[in-house]
Amino acid sequence: MYNSSKRATVLGYPLSIFFIVVNEFCERFSYYGMRAVLVLYFKYFLKWDDDLATSIYHAFVALCYLTPILGAIVADSWLGKFKTIIYLSIVYAIGQIVMAVSAIHDITDTDRNGTPDNMVFHVALSMIGLFLIAVGTGGIKPCVSAFGGDQFDASQDKQRSTFFSVFYLCINAGSLLSTIITPILRAQDCGIHSSQKCYPLAFGVPAALMVVALVVFILGSGMYYKAEPQGNIMLDVCKCIGFAIKNRFKHRSKRYPKRQHWMDWAEGKYDKLLIAQIKMVLKVLFLYIPLPMFWTLFDQKGSRWTLQATTMDGNFGALVVQPDQMQTVNPILILTLVPLMDSVIYPLIKKCGLNFTPLKRMTVGMFLAAMAFVCAALVQIEIDKTLPTFPSGSESQLKLLNMGSNSLTVRLPGGPVELAAAQVCPLISIVNTAQKKKKKKKKKKSLKKSEDITTKPEQGNNAVRFVNGMSTVVNVSTSEEDSVLIEPSFYSNYSQIKNGKTVFTIQDGVQSCEYTTEFGFGSSYTFLIQSSFTFGSDCGAAITVVEDIQPNSVHMALLIPQYFLITAGEVVFSVTGLEFSYSQAPSNMKAVLQAGWLFTVAIGNFIVLIVAEVAQIPEQWAEFVLFAALLVAVCVIFSIMAHFYTYIDPKEIEAQFQKKDDEDNKDFKDQHEKSEPGMVKRLSNERHAKETKL
Repeated sequence: MYNSSKRATVLGYPLSIFFIVVNEFCERFSYYGMRAVLVLYFKYFLKWDDDLATSIYHAFVALCYLTPILGAIVADSWLGKFKTIIYLSIVYAIGQIVMAVSAIHDITDTDRNGTPDNMVFHVALSMIGLFLIAVGTGGIKPCVSAFGGDQFDASQDKQRSTFFSVFYLCINAGSLLSTIITPILRAQDCGIHSSQKCYPLAFGVPAALMVVALVVFILGSGMYYKAEPQGNIMLDVCKCIGFAIKNRFKHRSKRYPKRQHWMDWAEGKYDKLLIAQIKMVLKVLFLYIPLPMFWTLFDQKGSRWTLQATTMDGNFGALVVQPDQMQTVNPILILTLVPLMDSVIYPLIKKCGLNFTPLKRMTVGMFLAAMAFVCAALVQIEIDKTLPTFPSGSESQLKLLNMGSNSLTVRLPGGPVELAAAQVCPLISIVNTAQKKKKKKKKKKSLKKSEDITTKPEQGNNAVRFVNGMSTVVNVSTSEEDSVLIEPSFYSNYSQIKNGKTVFTIQDGVQSCEYTTEFGFGSSYTFLIQSSFTFGSDCGAAITVVEDIQPNSVHMALLIPQYFLITAGEVVFSVTGLEFSYSQAPSNMKAVLQAGWLFTVAIGNFIVLIVAEVAQIPEQWAEFVLFAALLVAVCVIFSIMAHFYTYIDPKEIEAQFQKKDDEDNKDFKDQHEKSEPGMVKRLSNERHAKETKL
């Protein structure tokens, strides 16, 4: 440690930490803001299906939790924390900028229709950007908090503790604000030649915040205490374990005596204290084996749950919530539940006489996460009830629209259908046969065929088209959509309309009128302008509304229980797990267990990737149930492992080795001192003998 009195302080705190706190807030805003809209960017901009979008999202998150190991090794063994943060922050900022550029559709939209013409270019840019971001955010993750702690000397323990509390608060504040703001930016329309959802702005603001984070950190350069790299304990641990395995393999013959623990094969080359510390670490790492399954479920709130929210109603009255904004429920609940657990729940459990150990808490956290996915499955079942039913491979669906002023009788394989004037019949399913295709050909001159929309409209929009039943050309427009000319007895293409009130202006070149209607989320409508349509204040009375796909009717509020359960599980599992790992780790190997903890997060995200790509479960609710069942099974296994775990005090074990070393040193010193008089006497006798001989 250094002498803090030589450096500027504010209220007893080193001035340098304020730069570190601001840097962390901006960096977390940048990361979580980009991540909040990432899965929707994959689905709606890159046009990937749900499984591929989910897989790439979790591959990215997994990489973000693998690179901290690399960052810790580089900082401790080579560059030091300060230079590592600077260099990797530059990489991080470049990655964010590349992501923002990849989302500009006008770069390759040569025909200016709003859709990129060279999607390979955008995919390549986004993958490069995500790789750079993963290296940057993961690499600086283990460095920033430790670098902040280095700024305090031994007399500032209280200030250091407060710093870490504020540091954690900044992480959650950055996460909360970014998951509120970036979805709002994404929902805006922007573009140079044509308007689309504004992903460049949603990625651009986090990129700007990362640049600000880098600049702020550099500004404090002259005030920092910069510890020199001292060597990486993780490398020493790996070398010691590798030597023990190698030595054990060499001496696998029965003529060699067995060792009490396989790590004892490292004795002779490595210190006994280091071997004992590694044994403690391996004991905890063994308990980590089932933990990735928790993160498999937890991180799906940013992928599967966000996609789930796109098929729901986000209208909360005065507030309209975007699907990706539902993720804000998590940081809000964290800020509420962490103090509630520490000050109310845990003390109450203790007063009841229950021994609620850390491992028992973690077991409960895993069970809560499983229950969250049961809730998600129940919500998905309700959503599926509202989704349209589309024909199978051997069927066709037929919807008949009578644009005339007289009723019609249409004979179909299932029987005749009476169709009133300016009305539509219910959806009819027909088995595909060659004969029925011939009948359609005979009537081709008197019938007009159009293709209905076959999926829920994207991003909660509403697909709307008009059918002109009049004998004159009409023009239909809105304040946001360009005007569309519709020939007599013909239809327009689908237009994407946002939720809320929309005013359509209908013109025939001479007269005009306005037709106002209210839209929800994710619906599809066909508006039939009847042959009896007349322009006037009540022109809407002559428009027949046909609902092709009903709007999202399952409210997003139903997602709150599953978010509450997953967040409660996170608080009980994650916070307790970090505390447990810290308490059971040797004093010089806290970082090793931290790296092991982050590695479980990475493995958990890889499991999602595998399930999404390999399992290919057709029903989403069934996939949620599968994950819940897997976590319950893992929860049982973990509880058995926890039952046989014996809590230790690493300091006490280390003290015993230190005491033994001190005793050995004392014995050696005493023996050396005792041997000196005898050695003098022996040398004297030898000299006397030589003199006598002469």
